[in-house]
Amino acid sequence: MSENTKHVTYEDAGVDTAEGGRAVDAIKQMVAETNRPEVIGGIGGFGGLFSAAALKDMEDPILISGTDGVGTKLVLAQILDRHETVGQDLVAMCVNDILASGAEPLFFLDYIAIGHIEAEHMAKIVRGVADGCKLAGCALVGGEMAEHPGVMRPDDYDLAGFAVGVVDRPKMLDPANVRPGDVILGLPSTGVHSNGYSLVRKVIGVDGVVPGTPEAAAKKAELESIEVAPGLNLADALLAPTRIYVKPILDLLRAGAPVHALAHITGGGITENLNRALADDVDAVVTRNGSEMGWDVPPVITYIADQAELAPNEACKTFNMGVGLCIICAPEDEAGIVEQLTAMGEQPFRVGTCVAGSGKVVYSDEQ
Repeated sequence: MSENTKHVTYEDAGVDTAEGGRAVDAIKQMVAETNRPEVIGGIGGFGGLFSAAALKDMEDPILISGTDGVGTKLVLAQILDRHETVGQDLVAMCVNDILASGAEPLFFLDYIAIGHIEAEHMAKIVRGVADGCKLAGCALVGGEMAEHPGVMRPDDYDLAGFAVGVVDRPKMLDPANVRPGDVILGLPSTGVHSNGYSLVRKVIGVDGVVPGTPEAAAKKAELESIEVAPGLNLADALLAPTRIYVKPILDLLRAGAPVHALAHITGGGITENLNRALADDVDAVVTRNGSEMGWDVPPVITYIADQAELAPNEACKTFNMGVGLCIICAPEDEAGIVEQLTAMGEQPFRVGTCVAGSGKVVYSDEQ
């Protein structure tokens, strides 16, 4: 260091390690609430510890991992200054993906990059992650908070995470089991979930709006004044967290339901996700009549699709159209599976059927 260079601390550079410590203290109880018996110790070490002893009881335990983020839905959360539920979105995007193989999520880790750490703000974000883990039955065993001064605005942040789950190989779901004649059932989404928000932001006019400014306050008031359904405004509808389907589906599988395959409907909509649950010689025929699907589409999706003037095919490869998860089974098993799901409080509906084909999704109004 030259004699002309003044002494500079980490805090002078924009990183507040003391506030980071307070943030960790603020979330310890939330993390503890997600613990499973397999968790060893708590957060604060260099790695999260999780006992795998129970896996020895499986015939051939297969570990399945999934990683994802929340995406540009976070821009909307920042403009609306609502941060309590985006953590659930993060967990949902990971655990619903590994659920598609029939796996039980075991543990979760998150990564939060933020311009400036404030303990109270961080606690709101992590509360959503912890709530999501409890809904999924997995443990939040660790994570990372990274302060990025000079790279991100002080109130800007991004979320990423990953989940690890396990399934016994003989019970693992395999799209190769899907056959012509199988039926496709759906479980409803809560709305847009966490995909398509780059289009959503363009439609609702929030691109370029900086959180915490008068312009953001005006946009917040506008979005809260637009009613997309009786008693439901656009702001609330767009921030509804992604549904986590783990518990009802695992209960269904543990009861021995003969499910052939599952599909988590995320980015790319029905068109680019349902095909991932098909055998190579099977097509999915999804019920549709023009812009009308064969079930009720959430009003918020209809609103955005109408405002964007999306053609039906474009809408179906952008949004989930009200289907968060698809379940494929033999026609003779449909009634029993519907009965079991209904008894759990779920509202399953028919999405379509499987026919001989080449592993793609087609729509009934195009046949």
